Amino acid sequence: MQGLAGRVAVVTGGARGLGLAIAERLVRDGARAAIWDSDEAAARAAATRIGAHAEAADVTDAGNLEAALARTEAALGPCDILVANAGITGPNHLLEDYPVEAWRRVIEVDLIGVYLSCRVVVPGMRARNRGRIVNIASIAGKDGNPNASAYSAAKAGVIGLTKSLGKELANTEVRVNCITPAAVETELFQQMTAEQIAWMKSKIPLGRFGLAAEVAEMAAFLASDGVSFSTGAVFDCSGGRAVY
Repeated sequence: MQGLAGRVAVVTGGARGLGLAIAERLVRDGARAAIWDSDEAAARAAATRIGAHAEAADVTDAGNLEAALARTEAALGPCDILVANAGITGPNHLLEDYPVEAWRRVIEVDLIGVYLSCRVVVPGMRARNRGRIVNIASIAGKDGNPNASAYSAAKAGVIGLTKSLGKELANTEVRVNCITPAAVETELFQQMTAEQIAWMKSKIPLGRFGLAAEVAEMAAFLASDGVSFSTGAVFDCSGGRAVY
């Protein structure tokens, strides 16, 4: 992808699944990637495998992210790209049966975590007048998956956050966009019931789950210099599920 060589890219939740596929794709195009993950051992193992930098990072802790950014920039240089990918699905329940603390935890990681990740890198990007932010939302944020009210609400919030931040930074050369994948078969499936997984697959016209590599390709595109006139935009990767 145009303009990725030498760029410093932070990928949250990058130790496995979508995040790892995205980090690997960015490294292949010459970016210097930093994997941020709450699982430090997994982050370091993944970073060693793909030739990246690793940091233990908790996206729900602002101070922790500030320290992770300082260490990353000391090792690699100023952050040019953020892919805010870290997330959890949470359990599957009807809204009235959903444990309150579990609902709050999904919002804390999937929405507030994206806000805090963006918050820590935006001042530097604004000062340098350069940057790309790619937030990983979900088709659930558009459609609203039953038995997944917390996840759906959080991902809808990520879409709204992306649109707002894109407008705030429109007078700079920082671009902010998000991706709304349909279900991609990763370790997150372990958090869901078989019934929920089957329901999600039934909604995809292509009749299969997405591949992590397919989402990574779109993330690399949105992180590239070639995306200069799209900001606050939502890019679907849903196998035809999206209807708007």
